[in-house]
Amino acid sequence: MTSEPLVCDLSPSNAVLRVSGDDAAEFLHNQFTNDVKALAVGSAHWSGWCTPKGRLLYTFALARDAQGFLLLLPAEFAEALAKRLRLFILRSKAKVEDVSATTPRFGLLGGDIPEGAFRLDAGRALVFGAPPPGRAGTPAQWTLSLIRAGIVQVAAGTQEEFVPQMANYDLIGGVSFKKGCYPGQEIVARTQYRGILKKRTVRVHSAGPLAPGEKVYSAAFGEQAAGIVAAAAPAPEGGYEALVVAQLEAIAQKSLHAASPAGPALEILALPYAL
Repeated sequence: MTSEPLVCDLSPSNAVLRVSGDDAAEFLHNQFTNDVKALAVGSAHWSGWCTPKGRLLYTFALARDAQGFLLLLPAEFAEALAKRLRLFILRSKAKVEDVSATTPRFGLLGGDIPEGAFRLDAGRALVFGAPPPGRAGTPAQWTLSLIRAGIVQVAAGTQEEFVPQMANYDLIGGVSFKKGCYPGQEIVARTQYRGILKKRTVRVHSAGPLAPGEKVYSAAFGEQAAGIVAAAAPAPEGGYEALVVAQLEAIAQKSLHAASPAGPALEILALPYAL
């Protein structure tokens, strides 16, 4: 007996960039946080692109097919990311194209993953092209699934706010510590091996709305912000769920508040992995 996945149309809010050419794998491997060369044809993973200071500038799902690579990312970043990639190509045999207009994209949740889909993890996959059979889902359901999976996507209000480990990218397979250099690699590695990480991402529930880029507070830090909202979505049970990158001390004390140190309390919820 088979079960159909929930099929979420991601075209309205996400763009697709294609990177192709003989040097595409080498070129992207030298730019992104994850091991691009190890990504097999037909597979996908989460990855990021950092500034030289190790701060995440963009995050995206990266899929590999027989023609090269597909980057799924928020539409608001497509033009800037494509332009920035082209600046670094130099003599590499690689081409960056925005193929959003000709490439429908769908996120699959649960159920049996059809042939030709790019599996991201046990519960999620991507399809580029014609929609596969399945139950109709929404972009909001896809966003909520990422929040519940503890997967951070950089938004306009959170660019350059955190290194990959603060976004738990080391815990979701979004950063490789065995590959060669990439922008910010030295700082990312130092954070990993010298034990200097002071923030992590937690999932929270809020009675009121939250938005990426909003500050959160803790009694332990007074008027100084203790963290920042990375993602948020309405919860079917009421209120909102969000991912918050916050100080470890505030997380340990379970003291996170919206808007101000005396603002509404944020309930810390479980993640599918251990911090």
